[in-house]
Amino acid sequence: MSPEKLDLLQGTLDLMVLQTLLVMGSLHGYGIARRIEQVSGNEVLLNQGTIYASLVRLEQRGWISSRWGTSDNNRKAKFYSITAAGKRQLTADARYWERLKEVIERVMTMDDSAKGGADA
Repeated sequence: MSPEKLDLLQGTLDLMVLQTLLVMGSLHGYGIARRIEQVSGNEVLLNQGTIYASLVRLEQRGWISSRWGTSDNNRKAKFYSITAAGKRQLTADARYWERLKEVIERVMTMDDSAKGGADA
């Protein structure tokens, strides 16, 4: 692991939050952030302001819903769940990121054989 944390590209945090809620079910903001950090191998560090801005944005778009509940440590917390619209958005966003990943991979692995077409 690199000593520097990775900066997230725009839109990637929302995608990670939706995927986390899809897999884990209802979670509070702190739990979502810790799960993303854990799965990333601590390559991504999320502060409270970052995760809550994403949660507000996703809730305003109707992609997640929230309800108040009690956390494992017996504290009042807001729990978030992915909605049907959120699942559709996650599917669309995942498709986009897969295409982008493939394009970046093709560009980053090109070799001299691609040189001939670039001279035109």
